[in-house]
Amino acid sequence: MNKTLLCAATAVALTLLAAPAAHAHERCLDGACDTQALFATPADAGGGDAPVAATRFGTWGVDTAGMDTSVDPGADFFGYVSGTWAENTEIPADRSSWGAFYALRDLSESRVRKLVEGYEQGDPATGGDAAKVAALYHGFMDQAAIEALGAAPLQPHLDAIRAAADKDAIAALMGQRNAGFGGSFFGAYVSDDQKSPDTYALYLSQSGLGLGDRQMYLDEKFAPQRERYVEYIAQMLELAGWDAPQANAENIMAMETEIAEAHWTRAESRNRDKTYNPVMLAEIDAAAPGFPWATFFKAAGVDYADRAVIRQDTAFPKIAKVFADTDLATLKAWQAFQTTDNAAPLLSKAFVDAEFGFRSKFMSGQPEQRERWKRAVAFAESAMGEAIGRDYVELYFPADAKAKMDDLVANVKAAMGARLDQLAWMSAATKAEAHKKLANFGLKIGHPDTWRDYTALEIHNNDVFGNAERAAAFEWEHDRVRIGKPVDEGEWGMTPQTVNAYYSSVKNEIVFPAAILQPPFFDPDADPAVNYGAIGGVIGHEIIHGFDDQGRKSDGSGLLRDWWTAEDAAQFEVQAERLGAQYEAYEFPALPGLHINGRASMGENIGDLGGLTIALEAYRRSLDGKDAPVIDGFTGEQRLFMGWAQVWRTQYRDDALRQQLVGDSHSPGQIRAFAPLRNIDAWYDAFNVTEADPLWIAPQDRVRIW
Repeated sequence: MNKTLLCAATAVALTLLAAPAAHAHERCLDGACDTQALFATPADAGGGDAPVAATRFGTWGVDTAGMDTSVDPGADFFGYVSGTWAENTEIPADRSSWGAFYALRDLSESRVRKLVEGYEQGDPATGGDAAKVAALYHGFMDQAAIEALGAAPLQPHLDAIRAAADKDAIAALMGQRNAGFGGSFFGAYVSDDQKSPDTYALYLSQSGLGLGDRQMYLDEKFAPQRERYVEYIAQMLELAGWDAPQANAENIMAMETEIAEAHWTRAESRNRDKTYNPVMLAEIDAAAPGFPWATFFKAAGVDYADRAVIRQDTAFPKIAKVFADTDLATLKAWQAFQTTDNAAPLLSKAFVDAEFGFRSKFMSGQPEQRERWKRAVAFAESAMGEAIGRDYVELYFPADAKAKMDDLVANVKAAMGARLDQLAWMSAATKAEAHKKLANFGLKIGHPDTWRDYTALEIHNNDVFGNAERAAAFEWEHDRVRIGKPVDEGEWGMTPQTVNAYYSSVKNEIVFPAAILQPPFFDPDADPAVNYGAIGGVIGHEIIHGFDDQGRKSDGSGLLRDWWTAEDAAQFEVQAERLGAQYEAYEFPALPGLHINGRASMGENIGDLGGLTIALEAYRRSLDGKDAPVIDGFTGEQRLFMGWAQVWRTQYRDDALRQQLVGDSHSPGQIRAFAPLRNIDAWYDAFNVTEADPLWIAPQDRVRIW
């Protein structure tokens, strides 16, 4: 069976029944972004003038028709809240997983489609942002023109790779890839300096793995993925017209395996105590010899920087040695593959099908390619997301939504303050610092106050490949010139139409784009208890990211420093380890031997537990001493927990679940629906969960952090 319905998992032994973007500059977003999809795919939204409406859930915020009340909540809470939904819902053929987050994303996608198809095509040089977006979208939609070009747009890149006479030239291509296509053993990006939060710094991170995570190369369980990857490399090289595709594919795989052996694990790479390693650019040659660093920096346009922050410092000399030891022919073939793989979605059908066949169908189990208009929307958004966002918020972000969210956030923040005061394990000194951090939390809701200026972005009609290159160059130019300059405090890391939310540890702020502020996360007309369980839990989750195992390492100004007493930090770690062990105990019978990585997902798991805990506290405070009403036989606290679980409705195809467990910092959605509740006393009381129930954890064994 190729679909994983993670719903009956907890009934027996707490198991789950498992029946380009070209690159993102290897950016590491500590404690960012947390949501998962929830409701049904909207109908085709092309044409017409009416806005695309969101779907409401029941009469008071919960889809009671999707529940299975024959299930014991203490045996399978996901099944109790969403069992009928899971039984009757099929993952769409163009998806590898499905649930609340993805359905909302589809809704946002349909809304954006209506917008961009309404923009008049004209001269992008004189028609403003609307004409540029129209050129991006309609150029991608012109499949016949793209097919006629075949591999021609790729040829100048391949010619440049073929012309590389030495490894200096390869390093230059690796530096240039930030502004276009290609690959690099080392990722460069610009972000707020963790030790000087008011200025931007250059960061360097490990890279170079076409399969993404080192575990895919080194664990015997993933031998089929490695074998298919070699076939894919050879296929892409053959489409590119590269010599000896099979032999080169095998050499590339051997080289990437060496890189994987040098890479830090995901858990190591999120440890903020170890990933801030500033080095003067002039000294990097000595720190990681064998790689032409000066050439790389100059090609990337960052050679003017004084220093860089190396994230995985002990991996860098090992990766540089792989570069030095690898023959030029293999490095050139690898760069040809990387470039072709990155560019494939913008080329003719042979390239598109090959990339989809491996990246989506084989690796994630997605049966069908997404419709072209959906990919065109994603292409336009990747280049000019905020330009589209300006129009999106006018249609879909009512003025009172922000005011209601402001009130919710204020209540959840106050609840967090109350929780801090109640902590028996934390000393007064650490509590005082924690209160300072909470008081300094920034908040962004809906959309930026100042929008990105796309005047300098050059877009042409009927030039998909060129537009992608120019958009990448525009974005990299925007970033690279900021090194050492003051941080733009008003900048957003997501567009308003993004269904997600995030916490920035360096800015010490939480951010909620407009698109997530709708059912089932937030419905101004729903029962308050449901909203507290849903968006309140998400608000709490993002606040807790400031106090999770990594977010807690920055203070209220965003400065990376240790503000904890040693005793408090030790007690925190004990509880965190216990929580990690709980998550690692869940089993996936369809994927034997695979488990949640408790340390790699620690921040998200702490965020869920703490976030829901303070959302419950906030809900209780909102009642102002009054009894909550009973609705359809459900108490207020029952509805709150149901609202939380409903948000995390999710189904996975087996291959997609494998990818989730190996490469994602979030636990699978159905786990998130019930796992944090097992540590909250009020959940046991609300649903009469007893020692006889499979989900029971003895009170003394429940994890209590925030």
